Amino acid sequence: MFNESIKMALEGMVANKLRTFLTLLGIIIGVGAVIAMVSLGFGVKEQVKNNISRLGSNLLIVQSGGRTATGARIQAGSGARLTYDDAKAIEKSVDDALYVAPMVSKGYQVVVGNQNWTTNVQGAPPNILDIRDYTVEEGRNFNNRDMTSRTRVCVIGKTIVDNLFPEGDPVGKTMRIGKAPFTVIGVLGAKGQSAMGQDQDDVVFVPLTTAMNRLMGITYVNNITIQAKNENVVDSVQGEVEQILRERHRIKAGGDDDFTVRNLAALMDTMMETANTITMLLGCIAAISLLVGGIGIMNIMLVSVTERTREIGIRKALGATYHNILLQFLIEAMVIGVVGGVLGVLLGVASSYGISKFAGWNTVISVPTIIIAVVFSVGIGLFFGIYPARKAALLDPIDALRYE
Repeated sequence: MFNESIKMALEGMVANKLRTFLTLLGIIIGVGAVIAMVSLGFGVKEQVKNNISRLGSNLLIVQSGGRTATGARIQAGSGARLTYDDAKAIEKSVDDALYVAPMVSKGYQVVVGNQNWTTNVQGAPPNILDIRDYTVEEGRNFNNRDMTSRTRVCVIGKTIVDNLFPEGDPVGKTMRIGKAPFTVIGVLGAKGQSAMGQDQDDVVFVPLTTAMNRLMGITYVNNITIQAKNENVVDSVQGEVEQILRERHRIKAGGDDDFTVRNLAALMDTMMETANTITMLLGCIAAISLLVGGIGIMNIMLVSVTERTREIGIRKALGATYHNILLQFLIEAMVIGVVGGVLGVLLGVASSYGISKFAGWNTVISVPTIIIAVVFSVGIGLFFGIYPARKAALLDPIDALRYE
């Protein structure tokens, strides 16, 4: 009898192709939207995670300026400055610090011939490329000898090459930074945009001592970047760094720090929470269309009950029970949910790939999301099919046979 109910349900759907298609359409769009939107949200999470991981989740950034006891922020650069000697002391005393890179940076107009470009020039030690996960594609990186002799050399990103050296092959050529000539000794491999949307290839690195003494004329550093040996020792490294700087800056017990240590692992946690919220929001918005599709199933099924009132009366007169009629209409609703869910998955996966290919946004297709979407579509078909099915099953056969 169950097989007979399935057969009759499918025959009823095939007999009304347009109505069945319109009902399916709501579920297809709903499931497809859920998968596409959640894939987009997961893509955002993955991109944030990858971009911060490239910087290093075991990274600490020290800046001048701290917070008072009331929580008020001391302006960066006010009070005591961070110095090159501070960085050397950290490098010498903190065993679990893999790299320590004091840095300075400033915006400059860089000029080659009749081409010019405004960019961020950063003075740093050679290890900055290891910390930032850059690779040298052409030429070489500057070295400790360049640092000691304060040589006017630089390593540039792809964006600088594209704008100032359209003919290519910039290694060995001269580039003016502000009014000072610098020799290009290396070109960095392309990295693209960061998690914040910044162009990581629009950068010029010069030796720290050259930048401080021969370009900017300063005796302090803007920040100190520290890479711990692994993620497990980040907190202990942070504690040691804070203790060393408090001693060097002669900050008394209970006094406010004149510096701030930012932990990128904590930053990643915060950004991942934000990305999770975005993913949840996108999924909820898309789920509304799935709910609308379920309401569409109920509406069409109610119309179907009305149209097939005489048919139901005849079946009941021939011996069909309450459960037979209920099962037939529930199967129709569930088949719509299953078929709509499967087609919706195909639409959602195709949309995700389309978004990734044509819009350039990162998408990550999640198998658990697909399973949940299909189960949800079947559940919606069942839930919204119960009322029309019960209405059909409770029809009085005599009244049904009289229905015109």
